[in-house]
Amino acid sequence: QVQLVESGGGLVQTGGSLSVSCAASGRTFSRYPMGWFRQAPGKEREFVAAISWNAGSTTYADSVKGRFTITRDNAKNTAYLQMNSLKPEDTDVYFCATTARGWIALPHGPDDYNYWGQGTRVTVGS
Repeated sequence: QVQLVESGGGLVQTGGSLSVSCAASGRTFSRYPMGWFRQAPGKEREFVAAISWNAGSTTYADSVKGRFTITRDNAKNTAYLQMNSLKPEDTDVYFCATTARGWIALPHGPDDYNYWGQGTRVTVGS
């Protein structure tokens, strides 16, 4: 069974930086894309970023482009999301996710992902 565990969330001031991590276990981590999503109470889960199996491709939501960076370390079975220049509207619960199969193009929709972590809360104070 695939398990994803996020860590690293917390409280940060506007303009600050924070890095969240996603540790994977249960299968060969390096074969599949990884994604980060975020969700506020009462809202739909929103795509943030995705990275291909070999880190050769990345994609970002327009709202975070230029501020967030997704990376992965296949030797450590871990994906990361570095968040810079944080804004109050970045406040959300952040989830990592992975797919059950390989993809040619990086998937953006929550329904494209099959395995999810429990989420880690990021709060950006004004």
